[in-house]
Parts: sequence; C-alpha cells; structure tokens
Amino acid sequence: MLPKTLQLPKYYEDPQTLHLGCEENRSYYIPCEDTAPYASRARMLNGKWDFRFYESPFVIEDFTVPGYQYMHYDKIPVPGCIQMYGYDHHQYTNVNFPFPYDPPFVPDENPACVYHTTLELSTEDLAEEQYLNFEGVDSCLYVYVNQSFAGYSQVSHSTSEFCITSLLREGSNDLTVVVLKWCDGSYLEDQDKFRMTGIFRDVYLLARPKHHLRDYFVNTSLSAVRDKAKINVSLMFAKEEIPVSFVLTDAENRKIASGVNEGSEIIISVDQPRLWNAETPYLYTLTLSTTGELIQQKVGIRVIEIINDIIHINGSRITFKGVNRHDSDPVTGFTISKEQAVKDLRLMKEGNINAIRTSHYPNAPWFTQLCNEYGFYVVGESDLECHGANNFYGGDWKTTYGDLVQKEFFAKAILDRNQRNVMRDKNNPSIIIWSMGNEAGYSKAMEDTGRFIKQYDPSRLLHYEGSIHNTGGHTNDTSMLDVYSTMYASVPDIEKYLASNKKPYMLCEFVHSMGNGPGDIEDYFECIYRNDRLAGGFVWEWCDHAIDRGITVSGKKVYHYGGDSGEYPHDNNFCVDGMVSPDRIPHPAYEEYKNVIRPVRAVLKDAENGIVELTNMLDFTNLQDYLKLQVVLYLDGIKRERLDLGSVDLAPHQSKTITILGLDSLCKEAANGESLTLQLCYIQAFDKALTKSGHSLGFDQLFIKEHAKPFQHANNAPIRQLQTEENQTHIVISGPDFEYTYQKQKAAFSSLIYKQMNWITAPVEYNIWRAPIDNDSHARTEWELAGYDRSMVKVYDTSILTANNHVSITSKLAITAIQIQHIVDLTVNWTIGSDGSITVQIDGKRNVLLPFLPRFGLRFFLPNAFDSIGFLGYGPGESYIDKHRSTLYAKHNETVDTMYVDYIRPQEYGSHYHCNELNCATAAGQSLSVTANSSFSFSASHYTQELLAGTRHNYELVPLQETILCLDYKMSGVGSNSCGPVLADKYRLMEEDIKICFTLAFHK
Repeated sequence: MLPKTLQLPKYYEDPQTLHLGCEENRSYYIPCEDTAPYASRARMLNGKWDFRFYESPFVIEDFTVPGYQYMHYDKIPVPGCIQMYGYDHHQYTNVNFPFPYDPPFVPDENPACVYHTTLELSTEDLAEEQYLNFEGVDSCLYVYVNQSFAGYSQVSHSTSEFCITSLLREGSNDLTVVVLKWCDGSYLEDQDKFRMTGIFRDVYLLARPKHHLRDYFVNTSLSAVRDKAKINVSLMFAKEEIPVSFVLTDAENRKIASGVNEGSEIIISVDQPRLWNAETPYLYTLTLSTTGELIQQKVGIRVIEIINDIIHINGSRITFKGVNRHDSDPVTGFTISKEQAVKDLRLMKEGNINAIRTSHYPNAPWFTQLCNEYGFYVVGESDLECHGANNFYGGDWKTTYGDLVQKEFFAKAILDRNQRNVMRDKNNPSIIIWSMGNEAGYSKAMEDTGRFIKQYDPSRLLHYEGSIHNTGGHTNDTSMLDVYSTMYASVPDIEKYLASNKKPYMLCEFVHSMGNGPGDIEDYFECIYRNDRLAGGFVWEWCDHAIDRGITVSGKKVYHYGGDSGEYPHDNNFCVDGMVSPDRIPHPAYEEYKNVIRPVRAVLKDAENGIVELTNMLDFTNLQDYLKLQVVLYLDGIKRERLDLGSVDLAPHQSKTITILGLDSLCKEAANGESLTLQLCYIQAFDKALTKSGHSLGFDQLFIKEHAKPFQHANNAPIRQLQTEENQTHIVISGPDFEYTYQKQKAAFSSLIYKQMNWITAPVEYNIWRAPIDNDSHARTEWELAGYDRSMVKVYDTSILTANNHVSITSKLAITAIQIQHIVDLTVNWTIGSDGSITVQIDGKRNVLLPFLPRFGLRFFLPNAFDSIGFLGYGPGESYIDKHRSTLYAKHNETVDTMYVDYIRPQEYGSHYHCNELNCATAAGQSLSVTANSSFSFSASHYTQELLAGTRHNYELVPLQETILCLDYKMSGVGSNSCGPVLADKYRLMEEDIKICFTLAFHK
C-alpha cells in the first residue's frame, strides 16, 4: 500500500495566490499590557522545533490525519537556516537561477521542510485574538493549527501574520509549518547571496483584545523656519473605532502633549522641536493606549525635500556615505540577532558610515528601529530582484532584463512586495528613500507600483535603478521616481549626467569592495563633494559572505564560497566582496573608506606660515560638538612633535583657516632633503551611543616638504680593485667581502654572496606580473593573452666595464613571452661598488600596443630570516597608487607576517606605495637597504605571486621558507573593476618610458 502523503495545494506555483488567511499589511510594533509592568503581548515561539526534511513536497507524510504522532523528527533551532544545520546543501549564485527558467513553475524536486511545535493556551488566552507572526520564511510557508490549514504566504523577508484564534483550543495545540525551498516568488528573489531555506526570523504569537488599534501611520511636518512641528497620526482599527489615548514625551521622558483621538486621526503640535538626523538622532516617544493594550512608537521629527534638485533633510543638504548590507553570518546564515546587528552598526559608526541600503530586501523590522536610534539614513528596499532573466539562452541585459517583471502574472506580486515593505516600515524616521527593488528591469507593473508608493507615502523619496534600462519593447515612464540612480558608473559618466539632467543622483552601488580594493574611493568623493546634486553612494558591500567550516589543524579559519559545496550553478568567490570579513574583521577597504569620508578635510594653504584650511564635511554638527584636533609633525618620517589644538568652532559645510605654530624649527632641520609632514588627527570628543570619546575619526596628512634626499649611487671608495671573471654564461665580480655571480642569459644576478652568506636563494628576476586581484578579473584576460603571466627574458648583449673601483655591467634585453612580441625593451646597467653595494639603472620602452602592465620591477628571493621590514613610505597597511588614503607617509617597522593581508581568495596584497627608503633585516643583524632616485613601491611576502594565483583559499596557503621581495618602479592601481568601471588611465602602468634607479647596500 502506498503511504498516505500530504495533499499540498500548489499555491507555490500560482502568482495570483500570494497569501491566504493572512492579515492585511500593517506597521511593525509589539504591543504591551496597559498596566504595570507593561508586559509584552508577544509570546516568543523561538526555540527547538521538531523538524523533518523531504526532497519533495509530494512525499511529505500526512500530519493532518487524526492521531498523528510527530515521531522520528529531528530537532532544529527556530529561527535558523536549514543549510547551516546540515540539511540540503549550500549554494551561492549571483545572477543565475538555481532551477530551470520556467516561470512561474519550480522543480518538482523542491526540498520541503516540516516544522512542528506545541502551544499551551488557557481559557484566558482564548478570550483574546491570537495572531501568529512569522517575520521571515524562505521561500513560502503553509501553516496548520491542530491539523487544520490556517493559511499560506510568501515573500521571504516580510512579515506574515495569521489570526488563528478560531483554530485554537484550551491546553496543548499543535503548530505545524511546511516550508518549501522554492515557489513562484523565487523568480523575484534572485538576490546575489547564498540561497538558504527555513524559518529564519522570529516567530511569535500576539494576544490582542477583540477591539484594538490595528495600524497607524506617523507623519511629521515643519514650519518654514523649523521652529514648530506637527505630528499627524492616522489610525486604523481592527473592527470598529475605539478611543485611543496618546502621550508624547521627549528623550528625557518629559511630557510634551497628551489627549485622546478624534476619529481616525491624532494631531500633535510641538514647539521648538528637536529634529532627527543621522548625526543627532533625536527621538520622541509616542504612547498609544487602548483598553487592555499599549503601543509605544519612537518618533523622529524630520522633513525630506528636494530643493533646487538637491536632497535636503530639515533644510540641509545631505551626503550619503553609505553601504549595502545583507543579512549574513558565516555561522547563522540569514538569521541575525540584535547583538549581531549592533556589532555591524557599531563598526559602521566607527567607520564614519551614515547610511544603509537594505540590499536587496527588508531587513528584520527591529533593524530599522536600531537605525532610528543610532542614526543611519536608510534606503528601504523591497524583496525584489530577478536579474536571472538576462542569462537564459538568448537572454542579455539589453533585451530580456525586464522579462519577468513584464509578465502580467507577476504584476500582483510586484505590487504586493512593495506594499509589504512600505507598510511595515513606514513609521521609521531613518527611512529616507523607498527602493522598489534591485536589478529586475522595468515594466508597467513597476510604474504602477511606484505610483502607489508615492500616493501612499509622499513624504519620502522613491528610487529604482532598474528604471534606466529599456527592454522588451517597453517605453519607461520614470516620472514617479524622485532620484536617478546607477550602479558602478565611472566619474566621467556621473559628470556627464549631472551636466544634462535635473534629478538628484545617487550611486546605489559603487566602489565594489571585492578582495584587494576598491582603489577609487577618493575619486568618487571628490566628485560627490564638488556636486551637491550627487547625493553620495552606497559601497557594495558591507561584509564578505562565506560559510564557516571550522579551522584547520594549524588554526586557520576555513571559509567556503561558491563552488565549495559542489553546487551548480555558482559564482565562485563573487560573494566575498565586503569591507569586513565574514566575522567582521575590517579589511583595508574599510579603513580606506573610513578616512575618505572623514568628518573634516584639510588643505595646506601656506606651508611657510603653517596656514591650513579646514572644511566641516558634516551636514548638521558643528565640529566643536563632535571632535578635537591633534597635530603630529613628522621629520623624515619620524614623529617629532604632537600638538593638541582642542575643539574648533566650525559650522557644517563651512571652512576656516587655522595656523599651526612651531614649523619654523623643523623646516630648518629639513635642510638636507628630509620630508616634513603635518598630520591632523580628528579625535572624537564625546561619548556617543555606539562610539566612545578618544576614538579616531580619521586624519589628513599635508606635505610641508617632500622627500628630496640626494640619491646615493654604489660606493666606489678606493678600497682595492675589484676582480672579475667571465665566460659565455656568467660574470663573477669579487671584492674584499663579496662575490657576486651575474647570469648573462637572464641579465641578473644568480648569486650574491656577501660576508660568506648568499643573500638570495634564487636568481633575481624582472617582474611584470602580480597575483591577479579580484578587481583584475577583466584585465587579467588581456594580460594573459599578452603573456604577462608567463614572461621570459631574451638578452641580446652584455658588456662589462671595470673602472674607478667599481664594475659596471650593461645588458640589452627584452621581456617577452611565447607567441608574443616584445613586451618591454630594456637597457639595464648594474654597477657594483667596492664595498659591495649595487646600483641598478633601468631604462625601458614598453610596447604601447599591448595592455597596461600590472607592475614593473625586480623580484628578489631572500633567505627566510629577512623578516624585519623598515620603510619610509605609505603604511603601515597596504597602499597603492589609488588606495593609500588610510595610510600614513612615515617610517614604519613591520614584519613580513604583519604585512600579510588575509584575503579569503589569495591574491596580490601588501604592496607599499610612494616609498623612498627600505630596509630588510634579520634578527642576527644582517640587513639589505634600498633607496631609489624616485619613489617606488615594494612588497615583502612568504608567498610568490604564482603561489597566490594558484591557490583557491587562504587556509590552503603554505608559506615558503624564503622572503620574496618585490621592488617596483610602479604597481598599477587596484580600482574596482570586478563589478565597476575599468581602472582609470592615471592609475595604470601604461607609460612608454620606464626609468628607475635603485641602490642596494648590504650590511652585516
């Protein structure tokens, strides 16, 4: 006999059946009892539930039969994602759907989860209405109470509320929920993330009086001079209108107003209101009381306007210094606690971030409340993304991008998803802009949805980046959109838009932070700060997505990304693209962004007299109410003096000059080409909710004098005549304490023996390659076609000259590759001084018909003991021509290990830009010092670029027993081309002429 299985209605493939048995949308709140101690009316159902996993909805054991026993079930935490507990499998995919393109249908092999728990209810409980709330379930859910069907819902990141009073009984009650991995809504939830399943947010039962306040909508307005405010509260009732008492108190709990509603509206006047903004997030408390119930709502008084095509809040233009944030954790997946969220928000505040785009769905409802409290502007995004329409056979961005949203049967769902977002979060002052979704194309349904949002909530702005794409024969109407937005536009493209269009412009995604990058943040903010209509942007993205797989035997964390679970399709490590690691350790990108968006900017106006112009980059706060200034003076990279300047009275958006005293004496000391720099440090002066006084908010470094020390060539002091020996392949140069072997076919040294120790473990190499960073993903293709990853040298001529107590070797050579023409033609002169020092003069001609070079320089393989690194340049963190704003030009002392940057996918790391001096030393006292006739870049590592490029994960790297030192004439910038514009020409090594001169000196 065939087993009896559950007959699950196929609502999951019916776009016209989105919700059954669900309550109408309402704003988020948790009511309390109306008498002390004001206990919450929510009974939390989080905890261990019975659980059974099925491969398909067609084989679910029928739990609705009388007397069914929930036996042989596992236990699983609720909330939680089933993949994090060993069920199904992990899958990361960005654009491609994980199932056939067959809307609205999904595969029959559709993993199904059955959850079960019990509720104990009393007679008193049953005298009230009982509302079952699910704040997040992926992808859809069927709810059964005491074996009876109670309802169905979808939209993974929105609340589904069911009134289940009539199905309950006194005593024990069975609550069973069927969750499917996919439904028709999954076509509209194609977000760039790991795909996870389950009841992943809070579940609770709300007990409410039969007559209660069901919903309310708080709106605020200001008088022209902002000295008076009105709070308008629209009331909606469950069954019939009932009296609602209200009390408004300020943040100090002082009563501002009180009364009782008249009909369906409450109007409150506030004199001299304290206004809400992200810098000073002042909140009033509105208490709404009905018989048996009390609701508290935080109210932020603020007005959003577009004035002269510029976004203003409370009359002040604002700049979004934002990030895109997913709910993501390497251990808990989509399930995020308040403690986890506050950790994110604290890091954001510490990093000067003031705005969050909830990519690409509503976050947990309490998350937005945290943003109200702590002060963040929020772009509230609907749970809508379907860019997989680009990638079916014959599909592309230009023709099929809007295929799904242009299907009539999805019109209802598009509106529904936006309604659920807007109606749930409408009472949060932090939400400044509504977003209709992400990367879904455009259609009449999107336009109709936009009109609904603007009619329902005209107090906020509306944006949707997908509106800029015309596909499927549809002519886009964007009249309902207030803000024009793009992703990853280049600075020239932004300038072009601003010159010919009127709407405010917002970068909803920019400076893609994947791996070593981004390198163009400063360029974007220079553009933002000179164009008031450019309202700022949101970095993609906040954190790396990865799965925690424990630690290796050597103690390294193991993080997995796309493809590591054997899944298809997948997008490799494209999910590892955040400014912080999966466990929230800041990457260099975080530090770079933090300092670019520092609250003050300084410009040196008069070096001789120490006159500096400060500009307050904040929108609402006087600097004296936020920070204090310190000045640190560096002579030749060494800290010499620190001055405490205290507070500075400087209003938002304003500038003033200050005078730094005490520069005269240091200027006199810098008489021999030493650099003299001035660092202005911005220190938080007062405790804030998430950050403390003394916290560094950023810095500026100003050059009073650039490094200009005379370049020292190899020493030719008259110690004694150097000896040379030559054959067809080698030249040996001998001095009192050294013997160097020059390999003529490589035009470089194969041995450098100084004081009886060989200072290199392999021949010196000419180096044009780097381990590709994620942002090289497009350039890499051209580089490899041009043979840069497999280059070799061809030496045409080598000559030797002995004179004046030194030896000079000159080689003419080319860097080339199999089947490739010359990449660089070189004339290289190596001069060996009588003390063993070496000067190498490189003159090169790059083949301009080939792509720009990743780098150009020399690679040395030093013994492993050379692990102490001192340098004068940008540090201590890694620095590049386009990514060095978080680093300081100074003398730094590091080790090879401390300079390692632990990117999950190994790649180029740890270079140091604009260096003038370098010293590599051992604990025993041997040292190699390097200077050059111009600034240079260098890196020191225990990994070769080949090893980094060939290793999939950081935990798989095995350090070499040598120190690889790369001296670079130039390293190309890092940019953000993994998902952004190509690297700007000014950051490329694309010049034809390459000239550099290094001197190496050995000390023992």
